[in-house]
Amino acid sequence: MIPLVKVAMPPREALMPALEAVLYGGMIAEGEHVYRFENEFARHFGLKHAAATSSGTGALHVALLLAGAAPGTEIITTSMTAEPTNTTILQTGATPVFTDVDPLTGNLDPADVVARITTRTRAICVVHYAGYPAEIDALRQIAEQHDIGLIEDCAHALGAQWQNRPVGSFGDFAIHSFQAIKHMTTVDGGMLTLADGDLLPLARKLRWFGMAKGVPRTEVDITTPGYKYNMTNVAAVIGLQQLAGIDALIKSHIANGRAYDQALATVSGVAPAVVPAKSAPSYWLYTLLADDSDDVIRRLAEIDVMASKLHRPNHYHSVFRPFAGDLPGLDTFYRRLVHIPCGSWVSVADRERIIDAIAKG
Repeated sequence: MIPLVKVAMPPREALMPALEAVLYGGMIAEGEHVYRFENEFARHFGLKHAAATSSGTGALHVALLLAGAAPGTEIITTSMTAEPTNTTILQTGATPVFTDVDPLTGNLDPADVVARITTRTRAICVVHYAGYPAEIDALRQIAEQHDIGLIEDCAHALGAQWQNRPVGSFGDFAIHSFQAIKHMTTVDGGMLTLADGDLLPLARKLRWFGMAKGVPRTEVDITTPGYKYNMTNVAAVIGLQQLAGIDALIKSHIANGRAYDQALATVSGVAPAVVPAKSAPSYWLYTLLADDSDDVIRRLAEIDVMASKLHRPNHYHSVFRPFAGDLPGLDTFYRRLVHIPCGSWVSVADRERIIDAIAKG
């Protein structure tokens, strides 16, 4: 069975000596490997002011707090995402305001975002769903007009671009995920990047109980309670090794995604998710829209290819039901949605077999 997602690790001959060196080097918790990984990740992907975390979810929690999420406030968000995007909003005490999506992309609809902003809104949390960039320039403008924060959830979108700029470079805050099955993994981990470098010391305190690293524990003063969100040197050394091969890995996703875009555009009953001219997706998952998504999933299973909708709209869960509203664009998108594998493990022959099966119906 060709899987929908798959773990990608660096070559054994490069990773294992690096891991052994850190495991027996006397410092396996947060240290110089983490700080080097922060700097090299930010440089590699054209981002600023990075703080590595134990998960993308931890990075998002810190971003939300820095943006002002708290009881009595609201965060504009999407229901078409992995659940941690919105359970994290609940953990801050803020209310998630589910906003409609474009039925052709699955990403936030800027017009509906404007309609849902209130005096309690503190930030827009935009997910670049499945690696397809949202209309981030429009959302940046809305955030500035209403004097609210913009958080980019780039967990699916490592290496994606909008108007030749990397996703994550538009928001006040951005988060990336290195969870097991993302483009790049550190087993688990995340990265918070900030536009304002003055906030970096506070972000780093929030990831470590509210304490500043490098200050003797007998002298440190906690002014804001923080969390246990720091990355370890062990995870960071995996990340450093991953950076050596990440461009080739992302290019394989993009090559398969673009080939699907071209081949499936003329197949009756299906359509690729729309890719605006400004957009350069990194295709973590390939998003296909089908008149009968269940039939596509069954057809691919017959040739040993895994396909699915992968995520469940969050407002279907009991915990989010009080915040559910009218989301016609999302309803249409989810009904038609089917994700198909397009990562580095999908060979050209595999890809052609998948295209042929869908084309035959």
